[in-house]
Amino acid sequence: MLDIILDTLIDGLKLIPFLFVAFLIIEAIEHKLSKKNKNVISKAGKFGPLAGGVLGALPQCGFSVMATNLYATRIITLGTLISIYLSTSDEMLPIMLSHKTATSLIIKVILTKVVIGIIYGFIIDFILRKKVVKKETKKFDMCNEEHCDCSHGILKSSIKHTLTTTLFILATTLILNTLMEVFGENLLSKILLKNTVFGSFITSLISLIPNCGSSVVVTELYLKNAITYGSMIGGLLTGSGVGLLILFRVNKNIKENINIVTLVYFLGAITGILIDLFLMLK
Repeated sequence: MLDIILDTLIDGLKLIPFLFVAFLIIEAIEHKLSKKNKNVISKAGKFGPLAGGVLGALPQCGFSVMATNLYATRIITLGTLISIYLSTSDEMLPIMLSHKTATSLIIKVILTKVVIGIIYGFIIDFILRKKVVKKETKKFDMCNEEHCDCSHGILKSSIKHTLTTTLFILATTLILNTLMEVFGENLLSKILLKNTVFGSFITSLISLIPNCGSSVVVTELYLKNAITYGSMIGGLLTGSGVGLLILFRVNKNIKENINIVTLVYFLGAITGILIDLFLMLK
């Protein structure tokens, strides 16, 4: 057990410099583009799912929160909101960058999520085709409410994100390494349904947890070869950060919120299964 803890600590500490640089870049992008992206998504109209899918892929921790506020006030459509939720990857990008994952794989994952988000967004809007009616509601400010210290500069915020994510990685890695040591990799694979096409049901459920830890878990599981590519995509599709949590804070229609969460889960799980089936038949 001592060896497992030491290996986990060493592996985790090695990632800190890479995580910090990744978050520093992400914070710089977010501060520079947040207002512009809000204007773009607000004025996108019927092309909202397209704009949402593309902008949701940009590394911005607060974009799903912004989109939730815009939907709660009916400035954007449900299709646009779902498009953003599905394309948002939360902590996936910095985790993969810190692990020096192949650039081709990172681009593949991001593009897959963007395309899926855009397609589902347009389908949803086509089915509903409801007129958007603006209404007043309380807006949630991520920096103020979640104490990100964004207003004090990107350095402090980057350090905080780096430390938080490192703790999630250490906890996740320790649990995975312990499970593999005690039960073996085969049992872990069975629990996560790695050798079937149904693993996405589990990873998509894990990623509904409204914090960055869920995307860390799913990404780490894939990088440790514990889940399939489809299961990872399914999990990352439903991992919209704290967006779903904020939905219940600002949108008072609880039934609608539950339906949105169910829809996000269903789309993520089914898409992951379809991807694995396609890869098996390929």
